[in-house]
Amino acid sequence: MRAARLIKMVLLLQSRPSMTAAELARELEVSERTVTRDAQALSEAGVPVYADRGRVGGYRLVGGYRTRLTGLARGEAEALFLSGVPGALREMGLEDAASAARLKVSAALLPSLRDAPRTAAQRFHLDAPGWFREAPAPELLPAVADAVWDDRPVVARYRRGDTEVERELEPYGLVLKAGVWYLCARVPGQGVSEQKASEQGASGAGAYRVYRIDRFTAVEAVTGAGGGTGAGAGTARFERDPEFDLPAFWAERAEQFARSILRAEAVVRLSPEGVRALQHAVDAAAAREALAEAAGTGADDDGWVTVTLPVESEEVARTQLTALGPEVEVLAPASLREWFAAQAVRLALLYGRK
Repeated sequence: MRAARLIKMVLLLQSRPSMTAAELARELEVSERTVTRDAQALSEAGVPVYADRGRVGGYRLVGGYRTRLTGLARGEAEALFLSGVPGALREMGLEDAASAARLKVSAALLPSLRDAPRTAAQRFHLDAPGWFREAPAPELLPAVADAVWDDRPVVARYRRGDTEVERELEPYGLVLKAGVWYLCARVPGQGVSEQKASEQGASGAGAYRVYRIDRFTAVEAVTGAGGGTGAGAGTARFERDPEFDLPAFWAERAEQFARSILRAEAVVRLSPEGVRALQHAVDAAAAREALAEAAGTGADDDGWVTVTLPVESEEVARTQLTALGPEVEVLAPASLREWFAAQAVRLALLYGRK
């Protein structure tokens, strides 16, 4: 623990002209007294740490000293590529590895480029969760992330409706979508060549599936020779399909999911303003396709367009189409039109009061 802290202190001083004891204490998460002791230990070990006295004093390395401890470990290098998503790093338990990697990169840069990480961080930031949502990180996310990084099969228990299901999985990748973590995993049971012959996402052994990690109740690594789980024998590894493309798989699966839940239809008339606002009220892809299909018939004499819109259900359509206000008229199904007519009467009575 202390050795890692001393290395971090050297890298910090190497990446900056000087640092005060208070600054080092904040970075190292220790007291200023500990910083003083660590600086003394480094000096005794032959690292030329010099302490400037006075109100604006601090610590610096003398004579252009440079450490060779800048080689990135594998975990640090992998975490470095995720540095643009600090919240995700923290939830996966990779924050320390990313911090160490950034320090090593900064220490290896020329003096004229050492402000590059800071200037980039001040200009670009990714905030993944949606507005007005505070989705807590799943408790088992670090364990799942470790299995993904190391290609370790796991036995996972997860909630499916009112029951729990246990399944062995080969964790291929993690996806953070609107603040919710998902695992893309393969169900082992057949060879890679056999799996490629089947459709991605099909059920059964060899299929790739998507799981919400907040529904996992237990995750345990599969052991090596001899089988079984738990601490004991060596940890097993699975052979990844080198052609598996996580972004492409997720895009395809997300589109399939969006289409699969649109099981009903609503026929509506839209004003020009309703046409412009439709994609913000309902599924954007469904809105674009519905408007494209209606383009052949054109607008009526009032400038309104009639479209057949895929919707999840009448209940969901009520909420979505209500957002368009008077810019939409529901034509079918009759039950949905009757509901909107009743709401219109209620609104007229409400706003007609003196």
